[in-house]
Amino acid sequence: MTSQDIILTIELIVILLSIAAIVGIIARRLRMPYTVGLVLVGFFLFVVINWSQSFSEYGFIVGVVDILDEFIHLDPDVTREIILGLLVPPLIFEAAFNLRARDLLKDWKLITTFAIPGVVITTLLVGFGVYFGVGIPLTAALVFGALIAATDPVAVVALFKSLGVPKRLQVLLEGESLFNDGTAIVIFGIALELAQAKEVTLLSGMLDFLLVAGGGILVGIIIGFIISRILTRLDDYLIETALTFILAYGVYFLAENIHVSGVLAVVAAGLVNGSVGPKSMSPTTRIVVSNFWEFAAFIANSLIFLLIGLVVDPVLLLQNWQAIIVAILAVLVARAIVIFGFSSFSRSISFRWKSVLFWGGLRGAISLALALGLGAQYAQLRAMTFGVVIFTLLIQGTTMGGLVKRLKLNENTLGHNIYMIRQARAAATQAAHNRINTLRNEGLISNHTFDLVDPVLRTELFRLRGLIRGVLEKEPDVAANELDMAWREALRSERSTINTLLQSGMISEENYEKMISQIDLALDKDMINWESAEEYHQDLDDLLDKLEAEMTKQA
Repeated sequence: MTSQDIILTIELIVILLSIAAIVGIIARRLRMPYTVGLVLVGFFLFVVINWSQSFSEYGFIVGVVDILDEFIHLDPDVTREIILGLLVPPLIFEAAFNLRARDLLKDWKLITTFAIPGVVITTLLVGFGVYFGVGIPLTAALVFGALIAATDPVAVVALFKSLGVPKRLQVLLEGESLFNDGTAIVIFGIALELAQAKEVTLLSGMLDFLLVAGGGILVGIIIGFIISRILTRLDDYLIETALTFILAYGVYFLAENIHVSGVLAVVAAGLVNGSVGPKSMSPTTRIVVSNFWEFAAFIANSLIFLLIGLVVDPVLLLQNWQAIIVAILAVLVARAIVIFGFSSFSRSISFRWKSVLFWGGLRGAISLALALGLGAQYAQLRAMTFGVVIFTLLIQGTTMGGLVKRLKLNENTLGHNIYMIRQARAAATQAAHNRINTLRNEGLISNHTFDLVDPVLRTELFRLRGLIRGVLEKEPDVAANELDMAWREALRSERSTINTLLQSGMISEENYEKMISQIDLALDKDMINWESAEEYHQDLDDLLDKLEAEMTKQA
């Protein structure tokens, strides 16, 4: 790799992240799924690049277009490796790291059923569906069935969190996705060998699956446990964060080099590290590690969905529209059979939950990466894959919020919604009063006008605060959440001030670390109530008294 290649790569990353940031701002304003916005912008960029001659007089735009054009026309195998080796590990590790093993174990039978037999059945159903519906060879149809079997509910899980969907339902969808990614990749490899006329028997296929999948999980567990034990002996958040980074990528490449599943290795390592590692981490380290992986997952997620829009050729989709429709129907039918069939063994899964699990089976990065790695003879399979991925993102992804609300699965109670409305009105009225006060103090309005407006705003604000108090008295959970939020904001403000004091040299780095650790210990609590907040301040007073005593003794 030349220095020019390195510079080009950095320029490309900066351009793509800039686009992702702009899309994120616009998507938030328009209240549309962020990932859908990225795909649409990717489509737009694809069109722009093909019409780049129209911007010949704008040098900067041409430069940006040229960089993106080089990226789009990379060798498919290179693009596949970028997705699987660079972008998928942080996404999977972050999800597994934050998915508590105790939550996963509650429904491990159902999740395992979805992720292993479910993927096998999906592969067969979709494969035979497109075999009869499209007329392609059965071996090629099974390859397509395998590569499209893995679900990718990144956008849906984010939406679930914002809507207040039950935690267990989130765990079911995310747990299935984590494990069926690796399962689908293994089955895809077996199906591809079969399509390439290699000798594959049922027994050898099962043995390959057990070796590759089981080996990947074993590697992930071993390396994840070793790194977790090392973390117990450290107390440096930078080194500990670096070790989790090394774990996520290192375990993937190690597993791939010994020919076992790198994706399942990352899943296992993330689960082990997330369940064992944080227990030995200081509160500061836990916050830093969590924020780092949240940011890493955001970058990977942004680049993947932009990439989906950039590499999908609309012309190819139009040429194969009939095959794409058959593929979409086959995928939906297979998903329905797997979800409604297997979940019937669990009486605690309601029809509403089954409906959300069915419609939440989006396809994304894994399917895209596997399709890009196919040879030119599988162009139609690529088109079908792109079509299914686009359909699940643009149709299923955008309608999931409406489905959740229609099925009344969001846990936000009527009291909570009323509280939010009243709180928003009170905040707006308070802002109006503050603004009028500022205008009066700056001499921009007269005292006479202020005396007319001020009583009206004060009266309305007093009335709204009374209404809010009434909701909080009737809804103890809402009151507890507001108190938790208030304490967290207070603690974050204290943390920010101590950071400023360190930068200005008013406190030493040693005292800074002790005080920050105390604040992070309080922030790390699941729920901060009045008693825990008072306990925090008592602990902080004790710490300060100890520091003062040490300084007095040294003096």
